[in-house]
Amino acid sequence: MSLTVWANHELRPGARELFYDSLARLGCRVLQSAKSSRSVLTPGEPDPLLAEADIAYGQPDPVDVMRHPRLRWVAVSTAGYTRYDRDDFRQAMRSRGTLVSNASSVFANPCAEHALAMMLCFSRELPGYILNKAGARAWNYAEGRYTIQTLTGKTVVLLGYGAIAKRLTELLAPFRCRIIGVRRAPRGDEGIEMVREADVATVLPLADHVVNCLPDAAGTRHFCNERFFGALRRGAYFYNIGRGSTVDQLALLLALQSRQVGAAFLDALDPEPLPPEHALWNEPHCHLTPHLAGGHREQDENLVRHFTDNLGRFLRQEPLVDRIV
Repeated sequence: MSLTVWANHELRPGARELFYDSLARLGCRVLQSAKSSRSVLTPGEPDPLLAEADIAYGQPDPVDVMRHPRLRWVAVSTAGYTRYDRDDFRQAMRSRGTLVSNASSVFANPCAEHALAMMLCFSRELPGYILNKAGARAWNYAEGRYTIQTLTGKTVVLLGYGAIAKRLTELLAPFRCRIIGVRRAPRGDEGIEMVREADVATVLPLADHVVNCLPDAAGTRHFCNERFFGALRRGAYFYNIGRGSTVDQLALLLALQSRQVGAAFLDALDPEPLPPEHALWNEPHCHLTPHLAGGHREQDENLVRHFTDNLGRFLRQEPLVDRIV
């Protein structure tokens, strides 16, 4: 049976051709929306072409999706899916049997590697030595030799336990860390120590490193706030590869200035882009990257392969990878 796929995800050259060729081989008709969206931060716009589609790929407008009962599968092209994580949308999809998936497994490994890289950088005090080379060029052997740390054996608290946190757990295995996961409702099959979000204060004093992987949701806004940072072991390192809205950035700035937080690495901020005059840019113990933790050279090709592999599963009536509804 021929299927019609509507798409509004803006793919790079090469990946775009792979997308069209792969769907042509599967006998699918493609409707490319004139209103493209490349980022999870850029919502899709309503498009009348969606009415002709069996499958929507990219960032379709959720209200538009609910208007079109012909849709059998919505494949969100990002890991984040906040705009679809709402009761009316979920109920509408379930009531008519429309599947919804995201692409979290495409971004899990690069995000986890990005976090691990910064964990090692902080442990080995590399940011300071990079700045030293560009500045004073001091040969502080006697001081640095005995302040530098290792990651091995440290306690790591992971806020949220989705695909990124699971992959980071795998990458941390050789370092023999004590890993404690924090989840709204632990399932018991995570394979690591787990506590409920409501009990996070019981494990923060144990943490050498806290990695925030929380999504943007009603219950996660400013989850990392003044009370949160005050409960940390003094000098702990904090990382945000979740969403900027989950962190009270003023509270974090004050915690960095008092050295309650030893250093912070932020890949997700609020707002984005972060204005050049924002105080976090000038805080010497805060290090930023512009929301690129999930990126890598083969990102778009991997997105296409993820979608087409799932399309094969859809056609064979097999479970989808990264299904969320």
